Amino acid sequence: MITKTYVWYVYIVEFGPEFKFYTGISTDVKRRIDRHAEGRGAKCIRGKGPVVLVYKSKGMTRSEASKLEYKIKQLSRAEKKEFLSR
Repeated sequence: MITKTYVWYVYIVEFGPEFKFYTGISTDVKRRIDRHAEGRGAKCIRGKGPVVLVYKSKGMTRSEASKLEYKIKQLSRAEKKEFLSR
């Protein structure tokens, strides 16, 4: 049996009039951003204006991506801005 290995990415989008951040993981970031823009992604983004990709990680395993996503989600807005400026 052949197991397909996927490359996972962590991404951060900015959205809405308040320029909020949303962090997620995906194997196809462009497709995922398109789904967010169509209103078919995360509920917190739906109907809140354009979605702009502000960060995409290098490729990693799903486990690594999930761990990084969790760490980013624990950051304050100021800490996320600092993370993005690196």
